[in-house]
Amino acid sequence: MTLPDFSDPQRAWAYRPASPLAGAVDGPLAGLTFSVKDLYGMPGWPLTASTRAPVPDPGESVLVRRLLELGASAVGKTHLHEIALGITGMNGFGGTTHPFDPERVPGGSSSGAAVSVALGQVDFALGTDTGGSIRVPAAWCGAVGYKPTKDHPAWSTGGVLPLSWTCDHAGPLARDVRTLARVHGALTGREVVRRGWAGVRVGLWLPDGWVDDMVREAVQGFAAQLESLGARLEDVQFPEVLDAYSPIVLSEAARVHAQALEQSDPGFTPFTLGLLRQGQALTPAEVETAFDRRAAYRAQLDTLLARYDVLLAPAVPTPPPLIGQEDVDLREGRTPLRRAVLRLTAPFSLLGAPTVALPTSAPFVGVQLVGRHGEDDRLLGLALTLED
Repeated sequence: MTLPDFSDPQRAWAYRPASPLAGAVDGPLAGLTFSVKDLYGMPGWPLTASTRAPVPDPGESVLVRRLLELGASAVGKTHLHEIALGITGMNGFGGTTHPFDPERVPGGSSSGAAVSVALGQVDFALGTDTGGSIRVPAAWCGAVGYKPTKDHPAWSTGGVLPLSWTCDHAGPLARDVRTLARVHGALTGREVVRRGWAGVRVGLWLPDGWVDDMVREAVQGFAAQLESLGARLEDVQFPEVLDAYSPIVLSEAARVHAQALEQSDPGFTPFTLGLLRQGQALTPAEVETAFDRRAAYRAQLDTLLARYDVLLAPAVPTPPPLIGQEDVDLREGRTPLRRAVLRLTAPFSLLGAPTVALPTSAPFVGVQLVGRHGEDDRLLGLALTLED
């Protein structure tokens, strides 16, 4: 057996013990290894959230403990975009780079998680997703990622350092859907069953100006594949939700890190500190308005998902950008990178819908399949069939 290469030029690993934390030998996940995003509390393992600033102790992760009981073995902790507040992988320890191109970003905030999976160092990785933090790095690293329905009982966020309790999700990344389905099935006690696409109603959300030509062609090619399997596709519209998402996430993140923010220089990188100070400055009325907008967007999404079985959308607006790149060229023109990415992925974390990110025929370009709330097993079953 060839052992994985654990040299770390990408700076993906935050902590690796001398030997893995072994899972139960007779569990259904025995033989699988996983990495843990450095937001999950694990007794005896450090937690930095990839920042030099002090962070609260979330206690022991319910999910990690459960995976160990089911037989999976934890290899170590992976770096993330600092405190999970970003989509590139930059942090207080130099930042994580793309697994196959050192000049490009891997995506974030679950950057090290995606790298550990893409390089075959683990079978699956635990990430978190508040605005795209599983789906974006999965897409940009050629992996698959799954963001469960918000507060799914199998995917507990207990013992995970929060960014935004309203939008946070725990979930996995892997190299194939089969592994995601195996882990999900072990956690729920129900096998994920492959499902056919014949007659499935698919809403195609592809805002023309929000992506570049390569992504547009990749999504259209994926849509054609679904049609060839018998799915019925129609174009749909959905608004940008960042006017609700950003105030909620930034205000809650500032509350999580309030103790550190009492210091004039708490140790965050300047970009992260600036976002947290923005969150501090929001008034209760501004946050309440954001929650009102969120409720309206949830009603719109529920209406869409009453008409369609799943939605198909791009997971990223472009292939992976260069490190330090702040803008991307889209069909609508030059656009700030953060906005370009989040407006595609944030709706489904803000609104809690289960979402799977899958690769396409284009290198490091992914799509999202979005299901109805609570229909995670069905969504994973459809994705499993596509992999076959």
